Amino acid sequence: MRITVKLVSLFTILSFVACKETSKKEADKTIVEQTEELGYQIPNSWIEKRVTAANKRLNATDAGKVLWSAMEAHGGLKNWYANGFLSLRFNYQPVNGKGIRDSYQTIDTWNNKARHNSITDNNDVFGWDGKESWIKAKDSTSFAYDTKFWALTPIYFSGQPFVFDGTGVNLELLPQVEFKGAMQNVVKVTYDKGVGSAPDDYYIMYVNAKTNLVDAFKYIVSYPEYFPNGGHAPEKITVTQGTTTVDGIVFATDFKTYWSTADKDGLGEYITKIDVSDISFSSTVEENFFSKLEGAEVLK
Repeated sequence: MRITVKLVSLFTILSFVACKETSKKEADKTIVEQTEELGYQIPNSWIEKRVTAANKRLNATDAGKVLWSAMEAHGGLKNWYANGFLSLRFNYQPVNGKGIRDSYQTIDTWNNKARHNSITDNNDVFGWDGKESWIKAKDSTSFAYDTKFWALTPIYFSGQPFVFDGTGVNLELLPQVEFKGAMQNVVKVTYDKGVGSAPDDYYIMYVNAKTNLVDAFKYIVSYPEYFPNGGHAPEKITVTQGTTTVDGIVFATDFKTYWSTADKDGLGEYITKIDVSDISFSSTVEENFFSKLEGAEVLK
């Protein structure tokens, strides 16, 4: 009799655990579906897990420690994700007047999705939903540039240093340099093969040794559609001109970009001015906000 009672009790406990585990899996599945399909409601536990993993990974190397210190100085990786969706106006203005790119955009910093609206006509929109690039515009003059390439490009300016927290990112600590009168800790960022649309890109961050803020960064563009036979554009250097703090995160308000040279400070010809404004965070967006709009064209 006692054995029977024990077996029944054990079966009841196992059934309860199984039901509890099933419920947990169903709850997790619901959260995943919300996150992937609707693009919102990132659980705090997911943020904690990602930040903890990044902290452990980055602080295992000297280069990673510099990057982590920069993240802390700019407001902290946890705050970056917990703030939600980032919106800003990014006005990229080559000094020769050609190829101006000015849009108001919202970025899902967790899932790397983006949606841009034209400054002159709010009905002209393009985006990246995590799988496909799409555009809905009255004609080809609405966005006279490669919107597929540009969808996530601005976040790699305004989102530094946070955009380098993920796996598949390689960090190398280079010798310190003096830049515009201040000593800089220098970290080179490269990518594993197959990561992103231009895995041969690199960035060289200048992190102020005193403030730990990103003062400048060098970079190349190796986008395969621009360079189908390999290679890349000449190296550029982008310099922070001013900063503002929004919901605890330090952003550059404007940049100046130069051709990179071997001269003092590495500043060659001044080629581009960038203004960043209307910066804000939001905890939610509309359902399917980043998805292709009805009547939009999918870009191959």
